[in-house]
Amino acid sequence: MSSTKSSVVSSTTASDADFMEAERPSRLGAGQDPAKRQQILEGANRVFSQMGFDAASMNDITREAGVSKGTIYVYFDSKEELFMELCNHYREILFADIYHSLESDGDIRDALIEFGTALATVVTSDVVIRAQRVVIGVAERMPSMSRDFYERGPKRGQALMRALLEKHVAAGRLDIADTELATYQLADLFMSGMFKKRLFGCMDRAPSQELIRKTVTSGVDLFLKAYRRP
Repeated sequence: MSSTKSSVVSSTTASDADFMEAERPSRLGAGQDPAKRQQILEGANRVFSQMGFDAASMNDITREAGVSKGTIYVYFDSKEELFMELCNHYREILFADIYHSLESDGDIRDALIEFGTALATVVTSDVVIRAQRVVIGVAERMPSMSRDFYERGPKRGQALMRALLEKHVAAGRLDIADTELATYQLADLFMSGMFKKRLFGCMDRAPSQELIRKTVTSGVDLFLKAYRRP
């Protein structure tokens, strides 16, 4: 009797265990937990903002993020990789909705003012200014990092702006011999008197929307005065 009961219990236990195993969701692989990844990124953002890139260490980030050193290295191989991932993460958030105006088939002036206002607002924001200061500070020692920052950010925006200009050149609305040069000129006009002041700490706060729109509108009108066909 005892033996039979033991056998039944053993069988039932095994069956229950198999059922529980089948019902249990599969575990995420190492470095695949998005919540943990976000937790590390948020901790890193606070550390880099407070200490700068050079002074910050992976130990500082693990403490701030509330994770172990073993855990952080499962997700990121180095401080450099973590910083670039942080830049990419916030770039996707901040720049997600600003490029739609460049796809417009409407009036080019309206499209450029809308885009320029959105771009200048993001580029002169605290989080982007801090990131650019960090990248500039390490550019000589880590040129690959600064190149990656440029190619994933400013270069992408320049390419989309150039495509818009070339579309209007093809349609006969603009007369531009060098659209690449014109694109850089336009980007500088969007930020006139604001970006460098922010970058070098001569403007403590992000510019007002009124100032941004005034600057962008003036820049677009100057640009079109030079390149728009009569």
